[in-house]
Amino acid sequence: MARYVVIGGGIVGLATAHRIILDRPGAEVTVLEKEPRLAAHQTGHNSGVIHAGVYYRPGSLKAELCRAGSRSMVEFCAENGIPVRRCGKLIVATDEAELPRLRALHERALANRLPVRLLDAAEAAEYEPAMRCVEALRVESTGIVDFTEVCVALAALAEKAGAGIRLGARVTGIASRRGGPGGAPELVVSSTAGEVLADVLVNCAGLHADRVAQFAGVVPPARIIPFRGEYYELRPERRDLVRGLIYPVPDPQFPFLGVHLTRMIDGSVHAGPNAVLALAREGYSWGRINPREVADLVGYPGLWRLARRHGRYGLTEVRRSLSRRRFASSLARLVPELTERDLVPSPAGVRAQAIAPDGSLVDDFLIVEADRQVHVLNAPSPAATSSLEIAKHIVARLPA
Repeated sequence: MARYVVIGGGIVGLATAHRIILDRPGAEVTVLEKEPRLAAHQTGHNSGVIHAGVYYRPGSLKAELCRAGSRSMVEFCAENGIPVRRCGKLIVATDEAELPRLRALHERALANRLPVRLLDAAEAAEYEPAMRCVEALRVESTGIVDFTEVCVALAALAEKAGAGIRLGARVTGIASRRGGPGGAPELVVSSTAGEVLADVLVNCAGLHADRVAQFAGVVPPARIIPFRGEYYELRPERRDLVRGLIYPVPDPQFPFLGVHLTRMIDGSVHAGPNAVLALAREGYSWGRINPREVADLVGYPGLWRLARRHGRYGLTEVRRSLSRRRFASSLARLVPELTERDLVPSPAGVRAQAIAPDGSLVDDFLIVEADRQVHVLNAPSPAATSSLEIAKHIVARLPA
């Protein structure tokens, strides 16, 4: 049977390893993860939301895989004893000017075949009494879960079926040679934990996916740019202000959704994230700076073109990052009682966002195929929600 190497021990990599084992019994599967633990980066730092797929262009890979993934993720959690809750969410217009965007979002959700309905202010208050809005979109199929627990379950299932998971194995090179049976081509994946031979390679390296692709001789069509998402959480005595999930109406002129409120599976309420350019691919704070990676960012024309397009938005995000008062003011548009005194810092996350050379954000999942290789080069939110379906999509394209 073929030998498969999966690079990346986040939720997409582990779901892919598990799917290979399911679909190709007897396959030799090795997962290489550079950190000493699984789900160390994007998977372990997200908001735990099982998205429904409201925002995504109908017919896009994101829309199709998210809708299917929101179902399969809940089913997987039920089968494996992982706590999950279908709580639904509200996307709210806080003034009349936002109503056209909210109603356009409603039309998009219907086009994506999702269970949604528009609510007036009184109907919305039945779900969230402390919230203020003029109208809201209720998305019934949104849920919450701890995606790190999902990773632990996927890893256990994969290992039980014979997969090997190597932690502390940072990939340092990928070479091709004719050394397989009968002189067949094979890949030599070098890592800090030794070499692994593979017939097929799957790159799910997240923040470093474009670099891994370059190791393999693939020229990425976009560059990974890290954006830090900073969070606060509500003090325990103020958690009763939020019952579920409250999101603002996104502005399609800007690339991110805006700060929102999420009641997590453990009962805590997180607020955020904002989105600021990180000064390292793993830049979880302003103090984390990698000079070489900053030089790479500065030298990428796509980043400058993005900055010209969204510079004012970016400056607003930086100001909010540096001021708890501004952060609280953004949240108070949704829940007026919230003040900066109600917020305490919570760990940040870093989003691996692919940016094209023309400065546009790659909007859809970006999966590139090469000879005996598949590279996942853009898988931001809703990748965790969609991970089981992304894995099916990948494995269907792998050579036997």
